[in-house]
Amino acid sequence: MNEHTIIDLLKKGKIGVMPTDTIYGIIGSALNPLTVEEIYALRKRDTSKPMIILISSLDDLSDFDIVLSSEQRDFLKKVWPNPISVILPCPAERFFYLHRGKKSLAFRMPDNKLLLRILQQVGPLVAPSANLEKEKPAETINEAKKYFRKKIPFFVNGGKLKSKPSTMIRLYEDGKQIVLREGSFKVN
Repeated sequence: MNEHTIIDLLKKGKIGVMPTDTIYGIIGSALNPLTVEEIYALRKRDTSKPMIILISSLDDLSDFDIVLSSEQRDFLKKVWPNPISVILPCPAERFFYLHRGKKSLAFRMPDNKLLLRILQQVGPLVAPSANLEKEKPAETINEAKKYFRKKIPFFVNGGKLKSKPSTMIRLYEDGKQIVLREGSFKVN
């Protein structure tokens, strides 16, 4: 499937499976509440758990009413794009469908050129791993198809992907970070 078709489908609220910078993810528009709810239902995901949101630039954070301090901005410019997910406060009630009452969201700027180009055209995407809740993440497109064969409009094959998940940190306004999950990226 070509890039333009993927972009067109995502803009129409469709979801798909494709490689991220870590593993295969189910992707869909983070700004479309119906798409987000469809992904929760497909994955049988615990509805109290927020999903990581992929972005293409720091400017995308303004879509979520997030204003970075200079310390946060400096840190993110150093570490992105990379497999590091950063939790930032997002108290806006209109994003309840994303933060699920936690009033914070995790963002990542993926180190994947195709995905970044798609993000630039479509906007932020949710991208949980391509598996059912509590099942093993798909390492191949065929494994992803076994989970979601007829329920997802498109699949992008990226070969076998086996990686640690992204490193997850909470980033405070003063630039202080707390590592919540050690993943494939080492924070200095």
